[in-house]
Amino acid sequence: MLSSIARTEARSPLLRNIFKQTRTAAPLRISPMAQASRRSNSSLPAGYVEDKSKGPMLRFQESLPRLPVPTLEETASRYLKSLRPLLSSTELEASTKAVEEFIAPNGPGRKLQEKLVARREDPKHKNWIYEWWNDAAYLSYRDPVVPYVSYFYSHRDDRRRRDPAKRAAAIATATLAFKQQVDSGTLEPEYMKKLPICMDSYKWMFNCSRVAAKPADFPVKFDPSQNKHILVIRKNQFFKVLHEVDGKQLNTSELEQAIRRVYELAATERAPAIGALTSENRDIWTDARATLLSADPTNAKSLEAIESASFVICLDDAAPVTLEERAHAYWHGDGQNRWYDKPLQFIINDNGTSGFMGEHSMMDGTPTHRLNDFVNDVIFNNKIDLSDPPVRSNLPEPQAVKFTVTKEVQAEVDRALQDFASVIGQHELAVQAYQGYGKGLIKKFRCSPDAYTQMIIQLAYKKMYGKNRPTYESAATRRFQQGRTETCRSVSEASVAWCNAMTDASADDKTRVELFRKAVDSHLEYISAASDGKGVDRHLFGLKRLIEPGQEVPALYKDPAYAYSSSWYLSTSQLSSEFFNGYGWSQVIDGGFGIAYMINENSINFNIVSKGLGSQRMSFYLNEAAGEMRDLLIPTLEAPKSKL
Repeated sequence: MLSSIARTEARSPLLRNIFKQTRTAAPLRISPMAQASRRSNSSLPAGYVEDKSKGPMLRFQESLPRLPVPTLEETASRYLKSLRPLLSSTELEASTKAVEEFIAPNGPGRKLQEKLVARREDPKHKNWIYEWWNDAAYLSYRDPVVPYVSYFYSHRDDRRRRDPAKRAAAIATATLAFKQQVDSGTLEPEYMKKLPICMDSYKWMFNCSRVAAKPADFPVKFDPSQNKHILVIRKNQFFKVLHEVDGKQLNTSELEQAIRRVYELAATERAPAIGALTSENRDIWTDARATLLSADPTNAKSLEAIESASFVICLDDAAPVTLEERAHAYWHGDGQNRWYDKPLQFIINDNGTSGFMGEHSMMDGTPTHRLNDFVNDVIFNNKIDLSDPPVRSNLPEPQAVKFTVTKEVQAEVDRALQDFASVIGQHELAVQAYQGYGKGLIKKFRCSPDAYTQMIIQLAYKKMYGKNRPTYESAATRRFQQGRTETCRSVSEASVAWCNAMTDASADDKTRVELFRKAVDSHLEYISAASDGKGVDRHLFGLKRLIEPGQEVPALYKDPAYAYSSSWYLSTSQLSSEFFNGYGWSQVIDGGFGIAYMINENSINFNIVSKGLGSQRMSFYLNEAAGEMRDLLIPTLEAPKSKL
C-alpha cells in the first residue's frame, strides 16, 4: 500500500511509512472525562500562565512549552538502540558508521541541526514541525482517506433508544452541548500528568471540512455563527437541518421530529451516491469535484452546505449486530451515505446501533475521543435533558441539498464505487473481544496496562511469524504548543529477549518474569521520551526536510536499515472507553497489521486489520498470548492475608 505520499518526500521509504502511520488515531493516555476538571494556577509548575482573556479553553495556550529539538547525540543513541533488536551484526555495523558520519563535528547532521534549532526559535513557528507535518502526513497524501486516514468508534448500545430517530436526536443534542462549549471557548482544557495540554486542534472540530485539491488538499473552517445546521444523510440524499431557529437551539423533541421527517422524505428512492466521490484517490476526487462544479452552478452552493455543516449524521439502512459488522459499518460503510471529508460523522443504523467516523487531517484522536465520551456519558448517565418538551410550530422543514448529476458526474460516481469496493475488498478485519481480564488485574501485576498490552501484541506476532519486526505505537505530544504525535518504537532488545524466552520450552518462569519486567521498563522509557518530544522519527524527519535541492543526501538516510526500521509491520494505538465496544483503523503497509486496542476494567478489545495476512489468525494468537501472560504472572501476586 506504499503509494504516493508527500511530493517532496516520496523518495524516502521511512517517511512514507511514518506518514501512513500518523494517520491512525493517537493513543489516549489522557482520560478526558476525568482529567478535564478545573485546576488552579497555583498547582502548576513555573512557566504556565493563565490568560483569562482567551477564555477557559485556551487560557494556557500561549504558555505551553514549545516542542523541543533533541540533540543529535540523543537521537543517534536512541536510534541505534532501536536498531539493535532488528539487525544482524553486519547490518548494525554499517548503520552505526552512517550515524557516526552524520553526527561527526563536520558531518552533515550538524548544519541541518543548526537550521532546525533556528526554526524552533523563530517566533513565526509555535511548533517547528506543525506545518510540515500537516502537509506531508495528511494534506499532500493522495491515497483515499477511507480506509487509510479515517478511523472509527463503535458506541455501546443504548437500550432506551432502539428507535434510530430517538438515538440520532439524543446524540445530536449531546453533541450540540459540547459544540457550544467549544465555540464559546468555555470547554475546560485537558491535562496530562497534571499539566495542561494543547487545545488548538479543537478549532477544526465543528463547521469544518477537508477539501480535495492538487497538489495538496486544504482545510476549510466556516463561521459557526453563520452556519447553524447539521447535515443529515439518508439513502445518499443530503438534508440541511437547522439546529438553531430564532436564536434558540432545537430541543431533543424538535431534532427528533426533523430526523423523522428526513426518514420520510428519503423513503422512496436512493439518490446518486455523490458522497462516494469523497472516497476516491485525492487527485481523482479533485478532478471529479471540478466536473461536479461545472455540471451546474447550483452544485457549488450544495457543496458549501455540506462543508459548512456543524457535523454530519448518517442514517444508514443497515442493521449491524456483531462487533465485526459494526466495525465495517463505522470504519467505511458501503462507500455511500457518507461525506468522508468531514471530521465528524455520527452513524445511526436502522436497529438503533450507533458509532462515529473521523477524518484525521487536522485533528488526532484525543479530541474526538473526548467528544464521543462526553456524548455517551451525558446520555447514559442522564446528565442532559432528553425529555419531551413541546415542539415549536414555526420550525422549517429539513432542506434537501441537491446536486445536478450529469452523465459525466454519474460516470465519476460509478468509478468511485468500483474503486471503493476494490480497495475495501483487499482488507481483512477481525475483532478480538478478550474477556479474560483487563486493567484491573494488570494493575495488580504492578504493570502499566498499555505497556502490558504492547507485550501481548509482541508475543502474538512472535508466535505467528517466529520473529519480531518494527512496531509503531503513537505517543501524544499535546503538552507542547500545536503538538500532535510522535513515534514510540515498541521493539527493544528487552522485548525480543522476553518473546524468545516465552517461546523457548527450556526457559523457566522466573527468568521469563524477570525478562518481562525489563521489557515493560524499556517500553515505558521510550514512550515517556516520545511524549516529551524526544523520539527518533520526528527529529530525523525534520532534519531531512531541511536538505536543500541538489544537496547530497546523507548516508544515514540511504541506509536500508533506516527504511526497514520504520516499516510498521505492527501499527498500534490505544484508546479506552467504557462507552465504546470497538475502535480502529487501517494497517499502514501491505505486509503489516493495524492493531487498535482498548483496555477496559475487565476486558481488552483488539481491532485487527491487514491486507489478507490472516487477521483472524492474529486474533487467535493475541488471545493465546494474553492467556499465557496471565498464567505467567498470577503466581507473582501476593497471597491474600488470612483473616484471624
